[in-house]
Amino acid sequence: MNEVPAATAAEHEPADGPMSLTGLADDSQASVFDRALQWIPRVLASKPHIVLLILLGVYLIALPLFGVMVSQKAELIGGNYTNVTSDIGACIAAGGTLHLIRQSRKRAKIDRERLRLLQDIHSLLHHVHKDAATELGHVLPMPQQQPQASPPAETD
Repeated sequence: MNEVPAATAAEHEPADGPMSLTGLADDSQASVFDRALQWIPRVLASKPHIVLLILLGVYLIALPLFGVMVSQKAELIGGNYTNVTSDIGACIAAGGTLHLIRQSRKRAKIDRERLRLLQDIHSLLHHVHKDAATELGHVLPMPQQQPQASPPAETD
């Protein structure tokens, strides 16, 4: 069984791992508009935005239940209870997605480090037990030799 060098295997794999949430979209050559769009989930899931929506919900939903009149213009601009509650739900979903992406990146980083450590241990075991590795059919990597300096050319 032949070994595949670590650099070759890592070249074919995305930085976040083979099946990551963050590796689904191509991040190369992002325009200013694309980078601005990436901030939308962060803004939606931010605490100030959620607090603002809850206050809007109190103003548009709870106050009319207690007999306080809310102007039609405020309802037209702010929406009704279905708009406010669905906006709060969208914020919660955006926050959940951001949490999953963050956890996926952390897990991928830990997995890359674990793979690197296992490859180091594997190469050390091959180095220490060369005879057992050759008996199993493993091809040992050739030690890299430094190019020898050529002798200076003689001039007449």
